[in-house]
Amino acid sequence: MANSVAMATLGLTKPNQIQRPKISFAAREVDLLEWKGDILAVGVTEKDMARDQNSKFQNLVLQKLDSNLGGILSKASSEEDFSGKSGQSTVLRLSGLGFKRIGLVGVGSSVSSTIAYRTLGETIAAAAKSAQASSVAVALASAEGLSVELKLSAASAMATGIVLGTFEDNRFKLEPKTPTLKSVEILGLGTGPEIEKKLKYSEVVSSGVIFVKELVNAPANVLTPGVLAEEAKNIASLYSDVLTATILDAEQCKELKMGSFLGVAAASAHPPYFIHLCYKPPSGSVKTKLALVGKGITFDSGGYNIKAGANSAIEIMKNDMGGAAVVFAAAKAMGQIKPAGVEVHFLTAACENMISGAGMRPGDILTASNGKRIEVNNTDAEGRLALADTLIYACKLGVEKIVDLATLTGACITALGPSVAGVFTPSDDLAREVLEAAEIGGEKLWRLPMEESYWGTMKSGIADMINTGPRHGGAITAALFLKQFVDEGVEWLHIDIAGPVFDEKKKLATGFGISTMMEWVLKHSS
Repeated sequence: MANSVAMATLGLTKPNQIQRPKISFAAREVDLLEWKGDILAVGVTEKDMARDQNSKFQNLVLQKLDSNLGGILSKASSEEDFSGKSGQSTVLRLSGLGFKRIGLVGVGSSVSSTIAYRTLGETIAAAAKSAQASSVAVALASAEGLSVELKLSAASAMATGIVLGTFEDNRFKLEPKTPTLKSVEILGLGTGPEIEKKLKYSEVVSSGVIFVKELVNAPANVLTPGVLAEEAKNIASLYSDVLTATILDAEQCKELKMGSFLGVAAASAHPPYFIHLCYKPPSGSVKTKLALVGKGITFDSGGYNIKAGANSAIEIMKNDMGGAAVVFAAAKAMGQIKPAGVEVHFLTAACENMISGAGMRPGDILTASNGKRIEVNNTDAEGRLALADTLIYACKLGVEKIVDLATLTGACITALGPSVAGVFTPSDDLAREVLEAAEIGGEKLWRLPMEESYWGTMKSGIADMINTGPRHGGAITAALFLKQFVDEGVEWLHIDIAGPVFDEKKKLATGFGISTMMEWVLKHSS
């Protein structure tokens, strides 16, 4: 126990308690030239940047602005080779007007993509940060051509992007910076309760993404399995009218015969915890029961199959609880939104995968809580072992559908790269639901096959199965392994988020997964 206490304060590091400033959002209809504030940002598509034979903008909004500003927009965009591509921006200082700066910000070629408008918001946030602006207005050059529905979704996505672009995780810096942006007005996309509702929803989404980022960014000496369990209790306490928390310790997991999960946890000085948050609507009947399952390995050394070498990524293995972070953020979001008609169970088996004389060895056989025996031929394929007992537990809750999220395989990154998550499921209907939710949520998922013939490579000579197959098709065999622990009557889908959960260039978590899961759960609400 003394060792556990010492480990929990390793390096004497504690996160700064930062009060994040809140950005207020409002929707208005006003002439752009009459707006007063720091930056007027105009989102433009590549098509909006078309010129006539006199090098004047053909787009009427840009034409009017440029005419009243003495032609500086057309001149600057030509000199800076600004073409309206996504991520591009040009910001000009002005004098004698109600706004101090005007910016053209690229939307790209698409006018219907959540990703495009969220990126637009992030680019505007970067411009505001650079100018230390406190007030910003956002308008679209081609707003008149958009449907009411698309205007609402564009406003929501831009607002989300602005909040995420403003956010910096300063909890572990000596002198954290305070963002200057305080207010944002969305111009020309409508007013009234519908857009206000959309902007309110964007606050919940962006808050969820930031929560995922903070959990995944937290180092393993700060975010232990015990701290993760406390976080779950805090969420349930905050929304106690609709959420309850059940936390099982190692002895209770042993009583439930979770040998697969406990085998992974055996080598760590930090005790494991099985975490179960349950959302029930405040009133009305429940029509659908769902489960979200997240992989919760707070640090993955690889065990005796230790991650070694330049490409092992052991230094970022704090992110191996990215699935659990999404599940917790989804629970928090449901506590805020309180959807009717749907009951949701949020589950994770939280532990570390470490090395000690007490730890599991290659060749050991673990017994999962459904009685199936697993020969461990690779201790670095531990996530599926912890998920096995979690999926069994989920099925016993009587849920109709399960989605699990896990940083499960490098093979999925090899197949789809760092920006796209892999989807595996025997259910075409569930695949369609989740992929549609991802489209609305602005996240990239791609369905890969559940090739049953590959299961033959997962046979053990002395047990029911081994935990890893051959190198080729590793993401598929991992999904087939998980399928062995899901009841036939339950629809199940696995999302391998190993690639998009962490931006290795920025060395920061992305918050990937929560937008899709929120959309999917809410689609089941009555």
